[in-house]
Amino acid sequence: MATALVSLLQRLPVCIISGGRFEQFQAQVLDQLTAPEQILSRLHLMPTSGTRYYSRQQGAWSQVYSEDLSAEEKARIMQVLEETSRTFGYWEEHPWGELIEDRGSQVTYSALGQAAPLDAKAAWDPDGTKKSLLVAHATPLLPDFEVRGGGSTSIDVTRNGIDKAYAVRKLMTQIHAAPEELLFVGDRLDEAGNDYPVLAVGVPCVPVTSWQDTLTVIAQFIEWWGGVTGSPQFRIISNYPDAARHGRAGA
Repeated sequence: MATALVSLLQRLPVCIISGGRFEQFQAQVLDQLTAPEQILSRLHLMPTSGTRYYSRQQGAWSQVYSEDLSAEEKARIMQVLEETSRTFGYWEEHPWGELIEDRGSQVTYSALGQAAPLDAKAAWDPDGTKKSLLVAHATPLLPDFEVRGGGSTSIDVTRNGIDKAYAVRKLMTQIHAAPEELLFVGDRLDEAGNDYPVLAVGVPCVPVTSWQDTLTVIAQFIEWWGGVTGSPQFRIISNYPDAARHGRAGA
């Protein structure tokens, strides 16, 4: 994946938006990259579902903004998430790591614990029913916040209006791009997912289900970009059909 990312960065700017902390970005992405500053300067990082934004400046990662929650807001969110989990009998007494994380600008509930193995996460809620129940129950109890399904076992909570759509708009301002010039790749583009708000911005989106899918999309995109194929070999969805024919300025 690191090789594929560098190959993509050689051609155009790339932004990674994820529910994880910056420290996870550092360990899982940045520490794996070997690239000159010219390439790294094209990489944009938006941890905690885009509630924070980092760009490369003078050889270091610099925080551009952070939409932090107050201590009172975080305490309220944590209380609701725990009570909701216990209501449905999902509260895990022997988790792998923290069940509820204070990520500064986001609070995340991970049903099995943040460090649960991938196979356990995949088996916990294969059809998304459990997360949908949790989101539906918690949302009216947190009217001032966005409550959305994150990863395979997680629920992310941010302030109202601070979601991945907000992040994409910030990115467009930074790189001077229109929605139809971007291409967003996400595994939670379903209505309850934390990628879903991006569709409302008008950005063409590519649905995937795994990192392997993403690797395939990158390879196919590079072929398309280089003119090897005349049209994308991956499925693009958009709230604005005309936009699906573009998506070449950024990824």
